[in-house]
Amino acid sequence: MKLYSYWRSTTSYRVRAALNLKGVAYETLPVDLVAGAQSAPEYLALNPGAGVPTLVLDDGAALTQSMAILDYIDATWPEPRLIPADPMERARVLAVAHGVAMDIHPVNNLRVIKALGTEFGASAEQKQAWMQHWMIEGFTAIEAQLSGATPFAFGDTPSLADLCIGSQMYNAERWEVPLDAFPILKKITANCLAIPAIQAAHPDNQHDAKETT
Repeated sequence: MKLYSYWRSTTSYRVRAALNLKGVAYETLPVDLVAGAQSAPEYLALNPGAGVPTLVLDDGAALTQSMAILDYIDATWPEPRLIPADPMERARVLAVAHGVAMDIHPVNNLRVIKALGTEFGASAEQKQAWMQHWMIEGFTAIEAQLSGATPFAFGDTPSLADLCIGSQMYNAERWEVPLDAFPILKKITANCLAIPAIQAAHPDNQHDAKETT
């Protein structure tokens, strides 16, 4: 399998972590979003949405959208399970995962930040304030849904919720979001990064990672 990925993409981070946890072999192919590689015709043929990640299976089928890819991964390689089978537990995990993937991430991705500058003249400070606002709002809602009684969001092992939290917390640190109000999310992130499979998926550990300021 081939995973088209960008090192700093939080959606790619989620998928890398899931594949690593399940011990699934894959080849990472970098897509430089800053350079615009996602708009190349050959990549658009795989992913018309011009985003990452894209998972290309051994038979050539291309899967897009990280949450759909993660659902496929969990259904195909069920151990360790990331999405619970129990309906109530499943709903709770998905509520938190979707809180990141559908409420926070869409307004915090690269294309939105670019548009704030090019279309609306936002300064670097205004872009940072935008990013911080939406992450703080989303994290506040997610923190309130968690008891903090377990090492991970809903138990002793990471679920889809934890992979989404950990990847978004990486983005929060990048944008200097104050995180003291989110002790549960900080604990979950630390516990995730203590797992070698997740640590290996961290953006800084990717071969296309670049030094940035």
